[in-house]
Amino acid sequence: MTDHPQDHEHDAEEFDTVILTDDEGKDHEFLHLDTLELDGSTYFVLMPISEDESEEDEAIILKLGKDAEGGEMLLDIEDDEEWEKVADAWENLVESEED
Repeated sequence: MTDHPQDHEHDAEEFDTVILTDDEGKDHEFLHLDTLELDGSTYFVLMPISEDESEEDEAIILKLGKDAEGGEMLLDIEDDEEWEKVADAWENLVESEED
């Protein structure tokens, strides 16, 4: 009989890490909390990973889009109404998972 290491299922609290580069070329690390599909668009819900744990970080929502070369990139949501709709959808999703 051979010994096999057990595959552990990922805990619900483990998330993928996403690194985004800002306009100044500085990298920022985020936890990928969720992906939402809404009205034909894809949105990523990300939580900044802060070096300073005393800071209260808020989740951000970015829209999946295309750059000039057709590559995928994450964009700020410029339209307040669109942002509210996505934020509400995510909030409802989180609340339904807690029930």
